[in-house]
Amino acid sequence: MHILNTLRRHGFRALVVGGALRDAAMGRPPKDIDILTDAGMDDLLDLFMGERARGVGQTFEVCWVDHIQIAPARSARDFPVGDLEKRDFTWNAMAWDPFDTETVLDPFDGRDDLANRLIRFTKDPAARIQEDPLRMVRACRFAAVLNSTLDAASRMAIRAHAGLLEKVAKERIQAEVIKAMDCPYPSVFFNTLHQTGLLDGIFPSLERCTDLDGGPHHGETVFEHCMITGDSLPRKQPLLRLAGYLHDVGKFDAAIVKEGRLSFPGHETHFKNVEQELTDLRFSSEAVAYILSMIQVHMRPLKPDTSPKAARRILAMLKAHGISYRDFMRMRIADKNGNLAKPSYTLKDIRIRLSILLREMTPDSAFAVSDLEIDGSDVMQILDIPQGPRVGEILELLFEKVLEDPGLNQKEMLKEMVRDYAASEGDQ
Repeated sequence: MHILNTLRRHGFRALVVGGALRDAAMGRPPKDIDILTDAGMDDLLDLFMGERARGVGQTFEVCWVDHIQIAPARSARDFPVGDLEKRDFTWNAMAWDPFDTETVLDPFDGRDDLANRLIRFTKDPAARIQEDPLRMVRACRFAAVLNSTLDAASRMAIRAHAGLLEKVAKERIQAEVIKAMDCPYPSVFFNTLHQTGLLDGIFPSLERCTDLDGGPHHGETVFEHCMITGDSLPRKQPLLRLAGYLHDVGKFDAAIVKEGRLSFPGHETHFKNVEQELTDLRFSSEAVAYILSMIQVHMRPLKPDTSPKAARRILAMLKAHGISYRDFMRMRIADKNGNLAKPSYTLKDIRIRLSILLREMTPDSAFAVSDLEIDGSDVMQILDIPQGPRVGEILELLFEKVLEDPGLNQKEMLKEMVRDYAASEGDQ
């Protein structure tokens, strides 16, 4: 109320608009408060100078004050309707003046659209898109946020203007993708992107899987499988969830038909297209590496009869890729959920598989060369050799032996193995 009071005290009108009213109309607690005012940007910066006010935005300039967004009027005529008609969606074009009335101004029937679960651009869809083409992606995201569908005019306008997405900064598209991961079912987001012709401009590797048969071991297309897998992953882990939607897109490149049967050998190694798409969207190198690692490890089998040795190799593989056993298991469970031809894991199935891994995760376990009880300095000292490739080769040999028998990971035993190795080399 401080910002609203300040604006009113200085003779400006101030209205609450956007998401706060949308959430209130749906009976949800408002997350963000946005304010619309007939004050100009210079006025706002002067009024809130002592509160670190800052103007941001190129398409539509707004002022941020204490985490609250204040939008100066975009239209000098007919305030506030002349400004509301330029907002993206009808239910974001509602306004409330807490000082003058308790009535919500709703010139474009936003409340009706919320009740009917419709995403509708305000007034002219083509004009709203041309003002900011990112609104097309936002429309698809809100379809998932609100479990709604696009009205016919909005859908047609997006299809007609899909090419404008190329003009949008990639970072802004990435932000929408990440926000979509927090929806209950982001598959609605991806499906709407596909239906409007946008998916090919964001994740073409996923778009081409929409009609790709899942093969004889699946009861769904590859695209449907990816959607179910992603929806089954936790919304609090956006990168893991995104990896779920992308984990099988390599099947398009790996697909072969042998003796009349479709299969996808080594599809987890076909990740170059995804890597390029994530890089193009300006994901950080760490985020790209994580998603690609999840794709690469997701096919490693873990069964009730997996041996301790095989379990240790799984854990070593996960450590090499920087993936936790928890995320590995989450992906395995979600991947199984996505196969409509087979039953999902039961709680018992999950516990058995977890116990196989946990049994090998002792304090003395070595799942990387760095876990060995000796290091390169020890090897150089024992053999009196300089630093070089041979040191690394010896450590890798020791690591392989310890993976086979964890009991060997003791300093004196490893030192003796180094001496034995050197002696065997000398005998050859």
